[in-house]
This record gives sequence, C-alpha cells and structure tokens, in this order.
Amino acid sequence: MAGATRLDGNAVAGLLGEIFAAEMTLAQGTCGSCGSTGPMGEVHLYMDAPGAVLRCSSCEQVLMTVVRGPEHVWLNVAGLRLVRLATSGLPH
Repeated sequence: MAGATRLDGNAVAGLLGEIFAAEMTLAQGTCGSCGSTGPMGEVHLYMDAPGAVLRCSSCEQVLMTVVRGPEHVWLNVAGLRLVRLATSGLPH
C-alpha cells in the first residue's frame, strides 16, 4: 500500500471499544491467509480508506474492515480465522 499512512492496531482501540465490550487490542487474532497469530494491537491499520482497514503484520492480508456511519457500523472480519479473548477481559 505505497503512499498510505500506516498505524498499528492500537490506533483503532476506541473504534473497536465501541463495538466490543472486551479490550480488543489484547485479543489474539489468527490470519486466515498465512496463519500468523498475534495481538490485534500489532496489526497494521490503514485509515486512508472510507473506514479502518486492518492488515496482517506478516503478510498484509486484510483481516478486518470497519466503516462507521451516523446510524450503523459495518464490520467485516472475513480475513480473520480466529479471535481469542482472555475471559478476564470480558464483562461479568
């Protein structure tokens, strides 16, 4: 993605916090393309699109896209094979 501004996945913490009750940057995500597993806070985030595009830090495959509108949030997680959350991060 030449010329695009890349941030790490921690930059999307606020947006994901609006959608998920758990701290998603600590969740372990597994890429559906290369199988790499790591904290969601370490993925590559691109904000130059109409929404947020999260890409695998190993192979750059799109893991998740998040588009926020005035009345809806569109969330596509087709690039993630698995997301693992520690139960200590979930509300009781």
